[in-house]
Formats: sequence, C-alpha cells, structure tokens
Amino acid sequence: MVSVPFPSQWGIHASVGGRPVVYGTFNINSVTGNRVAGSINFRGRYIPINGYWEESTKQIRVDSPYASYSGNLTISDDPSIRIRHFILSGRLIMKPPSLQAGEYGTWLATTDTGLTGSPIISNALPPVGVFLTSNLLHGGVGN
Repeated sequence: MVSVPFPSQWGIHASVGGRPVVYGTFNINSVTGNRVAGSINFRGRYIPINGYWEESTKQIRVDSPYASYSGNLTISDDPSIRIRHFILSGRLIMKPPSLQAGEYGTWLATTDTGLTGSPIISNALPPVGVFLTSNLLHGGVGN
C-alpha cells in the first residue's frame, strides 16, 4: 500500500483567479492518524498548515492562515529511471486576511522517491507540473 510520504518536501505551484503561477515548497512534517501538519513557503516565508489526510480515498485537505487547499494523491512511476512521483493536486480558495480572499484557484505539488519494488501501473503520463516542481526541488526553477 502506498501512502503520502512524510516527512517530505514538495515543490508546489498554484494559480489563483487566473493570475500567473506562483512557485514554492510544501512540507508535510507529520501524518498522525488522519491529521496532517507542516508548512507552505511562497516567497520565502514559512506558513504553518494543518489538516486532514484520508487514506482510503487518497484525499488531503489543509488550511493555512491565507488559503484552504483540497486535493487528491496520484502516483506515477518511471521504471526506466527508478523514480516514483507523488502528485497532490486540487483546488484552493483564498481567505481573509489575503488580498485575494474569496478567489479560487488550482494547485499541484510533487515530490519523488526512489522506486523500490514493482512499479504501479499507469497508462497516463504525469502532468507537466510534475517536471516543473521536481525541477524546483532539485535546483532548477528559481534557483
């Protein structure tokens, strides 16, 4: 059974209200029962997040002081390079005191690990965001 890895650092990008994508990092420090704790970092400031992880449906919901994020976990294995991509993606809504309060958007966060054991079969290529956020974590975008 594959679950959301922790502790883990994810590259994240989000768009809100049709505005350009913002890049950052998303950290899952712990998953205890179904409770998630961590932080999100856009523009160099770590902001705490807390929320819930539902193992049976692979759904996550986390809140920061500025936004609420909900999404699903998918996994994409690349056996040729022995990498497992973890992909969290979904919707977000901004909340006060954000200047964008009430606006909706989308987000995608990814992390990867070495592939051990058999790959999970997937007929679809991962979204392009997997490569962008992976590049962010490994020294490409914005560094």
